[in-house]
Amino acid sequence: MIKVLQVLGTTKIGGAESRTMDIYRHMNRDEIQFDFLITEGNDGIFTEEIEQLGGHVYSLPKYRIYNHLQYAKAVKRFFEEHREYAAVHGHMTSTASIYLPIAKKTGVPLTIAHARSAGVDSGIKGKVTNILRSSLPYKCDKMFACSDLAAVAVYGEDNYKNNNVKVMPNAIEIGRFAADDMVRNEVRSRYGIKDKFVIGHVGRFHEAKNHVFLIKAFAKFLEKRTDAVLMLLGDGPLRPQIEALVLELDAANLSAGKIGIKDNIIFAGNQSPIDPYYKAFDYFLFPSLFEGMPGTVVEAQASGLMCMVSDTVTRMSKVTELVEFESLSKNESQWADRIYSIVGQTPVEQLYCSRKENNPMIQQIMLDSDYNVERQVEFYTKLYSKGQ
Repeated sequence: MIKVLQVLGTTKIGGAESRTMDIYRHMNRDEIQFDFLITEGNDGIFTEEIEQLGGHVYSLPKYRIYNHLQYAKAVKRFFEEHREYAAVHGHMTSTASIYLPIAKKTGVPLTIAHARSAGVDSGIKGKVTNILRSSLPYKCDKMFACSDLAAVAVYGEDNYKNNNVKVMPNAIEIGRFAADDMVRNEVRSRYGIKDKFVIGHVGRFHEAKNHVFLIKAFAKFLEKRTDAVLMLLGDGPLRPQIEALVLELDAANLSAGKIGIKDNIIFAGNQSPIDPYYKAFDYFLFPSLFEGMPGTVVEAQASGLMCMVSDTVTRMSKVTELVEFESLSKNESQWADRIYSIVGQTPVEQLYCSRKENNPMIQQIMLDSDYNVERQVEFYTKLYSKGQ
């Protein structure tokens, strides 16, 4: 059996984590088995499934700049104790320039850096990340990226233009997201939104996801279409701040004689499986400040949802004609106006019938694309087996 170590920040729900798990579930695990190396204290919903599938989850201390030497020593100790890996696949590019060379030195035949984002956090953390990444092209055997923007952001424009980076779109299990009346009705009934026009968003509560803009745009849209509901899936450090914003806007609207928004916004938290929620949505809104390749936008398309996405997101995410890009230079009212110009007051059932009618065609487009997980499993099987 070939063993591969996947290096991620966590086993909680996230873009890189979800996409890696999709590959893992479809891999022939009699031939290739994954283990996972994460940051201490970041065990999540996928840990139990990983163990059921035959993998192990290990952890390292969190890298905090000042503990650089201690972190490097912990990495070295880990790879000296675990010499069974044919490949180390590093999705944590912020520290990959540290752990991948150590893995190579201790005998790992193949080291892979995989860029998953086209931006960094603000402040000192982002600056340090850029410094650490600057040497990454010289410290790994292969460079992967989830999109063109992520490739340029992490490895530099020259490496991307010279085809030194393999772009691997975030693939999904397409069939899981096909329209399903029973699943749709169950989710909508559970949340009491059966007859509502549901705008969905899936994403961690992090500055990159631009939740403040999202909430304000929805508030403007609600003034036009009063049966609208915004369902937010995900969790994260900024969730309390966004919940407070909702209460603040709700109070301001009510005092101005406008419709309140609090009762029309659902904080659904992390959910697994995620596909039933896309089936329950009627529209998908995604105004991110930066992304690598948002798998959520791909999932939304597989489910037949119309999507409005910020123009800072790679055009590679547009697999079908369901995606429309909008500039963040436009304000929240303009975004709301654009959504309303598309859906107007069209009854929810009419919108869903049209979506269901087109879904087989959309599914086929997705299956024929590089976003089909089965295609990527073939690629990774060859890569891990032959090292090329």
